[in-house]
Amino acid sequence: MILYLAFRESLITNIMWRNLIVQAVYQIAVLLVLNFCGESILPKQDTKADAFQVKNTLIFNAFVLCQIFNEFNARKPDEMNVFRGVTNNKLFMGIVGVTFILQIIIIEFLGKFTSTVRLDWKLWLASLGIGLVSWPLAIVGKFIPVPKTPLARYFLKPLRRLKRSRSRATQ
Repeated sequence: MILYLAFRESLITNIMWRNLIVQAVYQIAVLLVLNFCGESILPKQDTKADAFQVKNTLIFNAFVLCQIFNEFNARKPDEMNVFRGVTNNKLFMGIVGVTFILQIIIIEFLGKFTSTVRLDWKLWLASLGIGLVSWPLAIVGKFIPVPKTPLARYFLKPLRRLKRSRSRATQ
């Protein structure tokens, strides 16, 4: 019975869903704007091909930095201060640090291998700014109320009804 109940618990809580949706909407919006308007927003490049590569590199860099900054939010999904105790977790700090250093190496030195180009300091700052927005956005998102009932139950009800109706039809 206990084992059955353990498998019935949701892996992702409603609080996690709320935070995930807030961050996903933000990141999708930013990435779509960069993808479709990036070449007109960004500084002029020598050729159209250069502008395309810079835009794609910025999109990739902004996406990865959003993920890095959101890792802090994911540590404490139901608390406002996501930084409490962060320096006590050496593994977390190591993962964030290594990820950030690898991102710099990928963008600045592995261009041929990863199809990226070097970004100037202004575009690095823009990428950092885009990622940084996830922190205040997470705080704002925490004011959105979540229901007590796990969201999975809302999705499973129609499936159960469908299963019952199919079993009745086959009898």
